[in-house]
Amino acid sequence: MGGGDKALREVAGRTLLARVEERLSTQVVATAINANGDPGRFTTFGLPVVADGVAGYPGPLAGVLAGMDWAASYDATHILTVAADTPFFPDNLGRRLIEAVEAGAPIALAATPDPERGLSRHPTFGLWTIALREDLRAALVGGIRKVVAWTDRHDAALVEFPAEPFDPFFNVNTPDDIARAERIVAEHGL
Repeated sequence: MGGGDKALREVAGRTLLARVEERLSTQVVATAINANGDPGRFTTFGLPVVADGVAGYPGPLAGVLAGMDWAASYDATHILTVAADTPFFPDNLGRRLIEAVEAGAPIALAATPDPERGLSRHPTFGLWTIALREDLRAALVGGIRKVVAWTDRHDAALVEFPAEPFDPFFNVNTPDDIARAERIVAEHGL
C-alpha cells in the first residue's frame, strides 16, 4: 500500500477510518481507536487513541485488551471491535452480536458462510465481555497470539452474516482492493 496507515487511505474520497467510524457510531455508545505510535495522526477524527498495553506488538488480541482497559474505566461491560480496513461491515453487527451474548456467550464473533469450510470466522469483529480482560492479559503474557486460540477457550459464539451481494468483511490490503472497494461503493451506494 506504499507505507503509512492503511486506515487513512481513501476509498471514493473518504478515508477507510472515516467510513468505519461512521458505520460504527450508530452501533456503540463511544468509540476509541487502537493504534501504536504517534496518536496525533488521528487528531482529525476527534476520538481517543489507545495504544497496546502489552509490549512487543503481539497482534489483535493486544488491541482487544487495550479496548477492554479503556472501556473498563467507563464502567462498560463489553466492547465491540472492528477492523479499520473493513469499511462495509454489517450495520447490524453490534445488535446481532449482543443477541448471542445475551443468550449466554461471553464472546461473540462474526462469521460468513464458506462453501469449503462451513463458516469463516472474522475474529477482529467481535463483542467481548470485559470480565475476561485479566484472563486475556495473562494469555498474552503467556504467549497466546492467535485470536481463535483464546476465544475457543471461552466458547465464543459465531454469528453468521450473509456474504452476498458482497462480503461485508472484505478488507482493503492492496491498491487493487481499493479499486474493488470503490466499485462496491458505486454499485451499492455506500
